[in-house]
Amino acid sequence: MSNKMTFNVVANRIDAHGSTVKCKDASLVIDTDLKGRIDAFNPAELLMSALAACIIKGIERVTPILKFDLQHIEVEITGVRQDAPPKMESIQYTIKITTQESDHRLELLHDNVRKFGTVFNTIAPGTNLTGSLIRA
Repeated sequence: MSNKMTFNVVANRIDAHGSTVKCKDASLVIDTDLKGRIDAFNPAELLMSALAACIIKGIERVTPILKFDLQHIEVEITGVRQDAPPKMESIQYTIKITTQESDHRLELLHDNVRKFGTVFNTIAPGTNLTGSLIRA
């Protein structure tokens, strides 16, 4: 039996310089200005942010199961956009974990991130997605 989840967001154009996107009780101003803006995430940055959130949420999900002890998580993501056709050609991530766990357990955690992340597994087939999980 399949246990499917449905997600919904609604975006509205404010003006030629920006838009908002809402879900549940949350709202973000997003950069939809053709010239770009420094105070909001553009679509590519939103995609990479979704990946970062997916990675952290996946780690939060498995740490109690694995009894994995950590103090801090930082995810840094860099994406390279190609022009024709426009797409994210590659995305590189580094997950930095502050922990006393063994290297073997760090690799186990990274395996879980790669296998069970919804956004991770959506992005991976369409781009060159590579990265590492390291001790901070």
